[in-house]
Amino acid sequence: MEISPFEVRISEKALSDLKKRLALTRYPDEPANAGWNYGIPLDDMKTIISYWQDEFDWRNAEKRINAFANFTTTIDGITIHFIHERGHGPNPTPLLIPHGWPSSIYELLDLIPFLTDPESFGGSPEASFDVIIPSIPGHGFSDIPKEGHFEDRKAGQILLKLMKRLGYDQFGIHGYDLGASIAGLLCLDHPDNVIGYHTTSPGNPSPLITDETPMSTAETEYLALCKRWYAKEGGYAHSLSTKPQTYAYGLNDSPVGLAAFIIEKWHLWSMQNEEDTHYHFDLDTLLTNVSIYWFTETINSSNRFYYEGQYTQWPNQFDRSFVPLGVLLTSQAHERPPKEYVERLFPKILRWEELNTGGHFAAAECPALLASHIRAFFSTVTDTTKE
Repeated sequence: MEISPFEVRISEKALSDLKKRLALTRYPDEPANAGWNYGIPLDDMKTIISYWQDEFDWRNAEKRINAFANFTTTIDGITIHFIHERGHGPNPTPLLIPHGWPSSIYELLDLIPFLTDPESFGGSPEASFDVIIPSIPGHGFSDIPKEGHFEDRKAGQILLKLMKRLGYDQFGIHGYDLGASIAGLLCLDHPDNVIGYHTTSPGNPSPLITDETPMSTAETEYLALCKRWYAKEGGYAHSLSTKPQTYAYGLNDSPVGLAAFIIEKWHLWSMQNEEDTHYHFDLDTLLTNVSIYWFTETINSSNRFYYEGQYTQWPNQFDRSFVPLGVLLTSQAHERPPKEYVERLFPKILRWEELNTGGHFAAAECPALLASHIRAFFSTVTDTTKE
């Protein structure tokens, strides 16, 4: 039951090893005028790696993480790292925020003060939250599960136990991507523990759709769009869901390979159109996230969630969760299902809103705006912890 303070501190030996590996990079060739057609461009990678090697300061990243209240505790034999920042209001709402992939707790740091201390940003102290941001098992500073078949539902059970250990029998959740999958399944399995769920990934987890399922035109068009997106962009998911170990040797051994793999996703999943080719995040943000995967050697265990999905008990045709749901749609077309599609799993939708900006990593891209929507949603939810 012990909860221990935690400080991120990577050894000088590990930092030196990274510098040596970066200096020995052997870059691949690239066709002329390739742009993004073949993947992340060679010139972009050379610029990024040069900055990582000569200018990036990991110690500054550590200071930023350690400025928050970090802890660890062991649940079911797995040591879980988490940030637990208390709200400044009179009766804060506990809010669990599991991160997505390929991301980490670092993406969510900018979001914290807008939720814990809304009064400092023109909001009401009554709308404050106790914010709990765990490193999902197999990610970042949490343990790597030793056994196979550790999947989304098992992760959800551990996070539920974490919240109870912290004294929160009932709590809210905000999630996207992997965090949304874990959160959605948690809402199905333990609805009495979740007072409300807010998400920017309302199609994850997805309801069961069969050939016999009657669908609206909007649903049919959405699923066709997702199929086209997967055919164009989903090669990584197919590879990781079939032979993740093979890819792990290169990703775990080469920091340049790891950076290209992760930063490509951060770029493409934040673009609002194909002509928008600039990077939405500064190099310090991008490389801190990559560095967390590098120093903790968790890219393989995080990628394995794709493979372990075959062992997850996904929703069936009878599954419903009546946990109050708040939906915020970003600019990513394949993450914008129609309302009737989401209602198949979550009939109790209280808010359905357009963000009108931002992409997959909204917490890092527009934290103040995202926080305002989270606060607005939970203001509409009956919080039984405050009765």
